[in-house]
Order: sequence, then C-alpha cells, then structure tokens
Amino acid sequence: MRIVIAPDKFKGSLTAPEVAERLHAGLLIADPGLTVDTVPVADGGEGTLDAALAAGFDRHTVTVSGPTGEPIEAPIAIRDSTAVIEMALASGLAVLPGGVLRAREATSLGTGELIRYALDSGCTNIVLGVGGSANTDGGAGMLTGLGAALLDDAGSALPGGGAALADLAWIDLSDLDPRLATTAITLASDVDNPLLGTNGAAAVFGPQKGATPDDVAHLDGALARFVEVLEKELGPRAAALAAAPGAGAAGGVGYAALAVLNAERRPGIDVVLELTGLAGKLDGADLVITGEGSLDEQSLGGKTPLGVAMAAGNIPVIAVCGRTTLTHEQVTAAGFKSVYALTDLEPDVGTCIANAGVLLEQVGQNIAASIGVGAGNGGKP
Repeated sequence: MRIVIAPDKFKGSLTAPEVAERLHAGLLIADPGLTVDTVPVADGGEGTLDAALAAGFDRHTVTVSGPTGEPIEAPIAIRDSTAVIEMALASGLAVLPGGVLRAREATSLGTGELIRYALDSGCTNIVLGVGGSANTDGGAGMLTGLGAALLDDAGSALPGGGAALADLAWIDLSDLDPRLATTAITLASDVDNPLLGTNGAAAVFGPQKGATPDDVAHLDGALARFVEVLEKELGPRAAALAAAPGAGAAGGVGYAALAVLNAERRPGIDVVLELTGLAGKLDGADLVITGEGSLDEQSLGGKTPLGVAMAAGNIPVIAVCGRTTLTHEQVTAAGFKSVYALTDLEPDVGTCIANAGVLLEQVGQNIAASIGVGAGNGGKP
C-alpha cells in the first residue's frame, strides 16, 4: 500500500514537515513495509516557506528591514528561477520587536527587500504568500524596497507605516526596479477584502495589529490618500483595483501587488499544491492523509485539508487534526473518509499541543490498524 501524507502545520505546536514526519513514523511502527511519501503543504500563509523547502527549494537568509525598520534575518526559498516569499517572516506580527504591536508605524519594507533579493538571484517567477502581517501601509513599504519614492509636499521621503500616508503628496515610480516588468508575481491569498471602507484592510484587520478605533479611521483615510495619489501616477486602474478582492490582504500589500506589480491573485492552497508537485505524488496512491491543527468550518472555505481532498479525487482521504468541530455530515461532504483528532486521545487541549508529536505517532498507528495493515507486509493481504 502506498500512502501520501500532505498536512498543514498544527499552529502553535508543530510545523507541517514535523506533522508529516510524526505520522510517517507512526505508520511505519505499525507496518515497516508501507510505502509512504510525505508532502508538507500550506494555504499560502504561515508555513508556505516550509512547504517549499520540503519540496526541494533552497533556503537563503537575507538581512532586511523588519516591520519597524530594525534589521532582521528573513528566509526566502529559491529553486531555479522561482522564489517563494512568506511575507510574515519579514513584515509579520511574529517578528515585531518584543511583540509590541505598532499598527500605525509597521511597514512592509522588508517584503520589498526580499523581492529585490529574488530579482538579484535571477528569479523571474515570484510567489508572495501573505498572512500574519504587522502593517497597514497599503504595500507602500514594499514599493519603497523596490525603488519607489513616496514624498510629502516638501519633497521629503515619508517615514514608514500606514499612518504617514496621510501626508503623501506624490509617488515617484521612475526608479522602480525595471526587472519587475518581466517578472511574474503571484499573490497567494484567500483574503477577498477590498483595500478601503468598513470591509477594508484597516477596519477588518487593523484591530488585530493593535489599531484603536481612531487609528483605524486614520489608517483608512491614509490608505485612501495613497490610492488618490497613485491614481495620478497610474490612471483610473489604480482606483479601480482598490475595490478588487484581495486588495486588503496583508494590510493592503495585496493592493500594491495588484496595482503596481501586476500580480495575479490565486488561492493560496492552489499555489502551494503546484509548488510541491502534490498531483504527481498522488498518482498511484492508495490513501491520502492530510490535516491541520483545528479542523472547523473555516477549513471548509479553502484551507489546506479541503484543497488536498479535492486534489485527491477518488483516492480515500483521512484528515488528522488537533481538534475538530465538524459534524459527521460536514466531514463526509468535505470528502474525508474519516477524521482523527488528537483530543480523542487526550481531551486536554494544552496537553495535545505540548505532546502533539507523540500523539500523532499514535494516530499513525491507529490509522494503519483501521485500514488493516500490519505485520510488516506493506498492506498486502
């Protein structure tokens, strides 16, 4: 029997490669004769870089500007002419100094610097995975990192962060890296929010980044000013794209990517499944195991497990998770043969998080038992 393990991370506990490794170990404890392929995946946000590295991309570490301007070390994955950037690793909440939220000042500058490194490395295809960003700057910082100049009335460069955009007078794109014109950029995002308004980047995601109600109002107005000035530079298309689905992703980085970098927005899981070559690995498989930390109704909206189940087609799919809130009917409708939750083995969630690796090995053994393999025969009768 040939089994493919294609999980996402268990957030706060194990990375996707670690989840796959532990399930793999459990299966082989039950039957060392099994053929098992591990293909860690992600949905385009956190864990995307890990999935690319597990698929054979090379890890490069780059010194870039962190979300408040301090230098940090951020990784990027490169294979041939393709680069994979996980924005949160350069401009995310997780790399804020001391974890202190800075909604008004946080910048996406480091993300632009990672893109420039990819260009310097000869990449002509860049995947930008967004999610977990600290900024609400409309991608202005990213553009600055790529050569754009954002200036006030006096012709001075604006400081970083979304709040400063309220003083934006004009944008000079003449020094924007010319290699971008021949580079395909994919915005891997499931966020469909526009840039502005009650459903926009500041209103919906700003509070998660530390924005007060007054901050939200200021940031939304500052982003509107950014669109107004960019429209003078690029024409009506810039204004129209502020309302496009995904423009509000990553504090508005989605907007700058679409309007200035001519990025193509695609569902994150689709992009990652292509990067990892999962379709080829599924050929001839007898069983697929996928999963994520919490399998719930959000999972049914295009998260990793559902994407893997759809890719598997007629191959039976088992989902593994830390916990699940799905009904039997929802599980079946999603295409899962069954679901194994760690809380079935250990009801205390904190213990599940702390001991996820050991519990996943036990789940691997339980799955092997459920499909009738064992005794080292590789599932053969």
